[in-house]
Amino acid sequence: MRIKHLLCTFVIALSIGSVDAQDIHFSQFYQSPLNLNPAMTGVMNCSQRIVANYRNQWAAVLGSNAYNTYSVSYDRKMAVGQTDYFGVGGTLWADVAGASRFGTRQAKLSFSFSKKIAGSRNNSHYIVAGAEGGMTQRRVSQGDLRWPSQVSGGVFDPSSGSPEIIQDNNFLYPDLSGGLMWFATIDKNSFYAGAAMHHLNQPNVSFLGAQESLFSRLTVHAGGELAVTKKMSILPNIIYLDQGPHMEINAGSSVRLAIDGSRSNQFIQFGLWYRLGQQVEAVPGGTNQFTTSLHSDAIILATRFETGNYGIGFSYDYNISELATGSSANGSFELSVVYLFCGNENRGVYCPTF
Repeated sequence: MRIKHLLCTFVIALSIGSVDAQDIHFSQFYQSPLNLNPAMTGVMNCSQRIVANYRNQWAAVLGSNAYNTYSVSYDRKMAVGQTDYFGVGGTLWADVAGASRFGTRQAKLSFSFSKKIAGSRNNSHYIVAGAEGGMTQRRVSQGDLRWPSQVSGGVFDPSSGSPEIIQDNNFLYPDLSGGLMWFATIDKNSFYAGAAMHHLNQPNVSFLGAQESLFSRLTVHAGGELAVTKKMSILPNIIYLDQGPHMEINAGSSVRLAIDGSRSNQFIQFGLWYRLGQQVEAVPGGTNQFTTSLHSDAIILATRFETGNYGIGFSYDYNISELATGSSANGSFELSVVYLFCGNENRGVYCPTF
């Protein structure tokens, strides 16, 4: 129990202490396309798409103060000429972390242009360029913060010590991102690879009136669908994230099975992923320098059910890092919901299955 309390204090401190922390991220990154890469806006087989994601993390340690992330997006594609497409979309997401209610909310618009570079209707290659811009709100509940000077002998006393003064506990900043992607469909197989750079403008995110620029984040991702039989296919996916001293690699695959034959238009997926992270420790003395080391973070189990235009996914992170001692290996769970509006289309762009 003492270890759990220590870990709880550590996690809460992380939520308020460093503005250079990682961005939000989903274990089901392949089911949150507009948060992954603006070039994925409008890249779908149907004409419109709604996606909702929810992530709950560290509930085993923090209870009601667990980290919660919500996201909802809408995007659509529009024909340009004979084979090209223009995509437009919007995303709202929010993240609330720890007892301090450290919160980030963002509203953004994204745009993309898909250019066919080779192939035919059923065998094609596309290059996609995308960009997005939005406004972000960052806030913290100052009355819920706990400072080292208020802790004596391991006991928190809010009437003691000298809490720091936060000059601006609720502010807005603009955010700009851009990305590129290639995708191809070859017979019954599909492939894609992309890269995005988020926070191109490196906004100031300091609560204390100082200059604390948000690190730009590089995202590199790839995946596809490989048909094994008429009823079974394999969907590998990998993502690499790099943001300041932070780095993450998440790689794995799922198996997609048709239920009662492909004519039923119902499928079920089972997948396994492994997430590798970079542990970051600040160098003492306030030098704003870090030491880093790689560590195993989590094993991710995922399943997904598709019927018609609906898709519902669930994943669970089994923690295998050093925090597993305090969390009893309980990491997080996620839920994703996707709905496609297909309508009456007289032509289609045959996109990868995400």
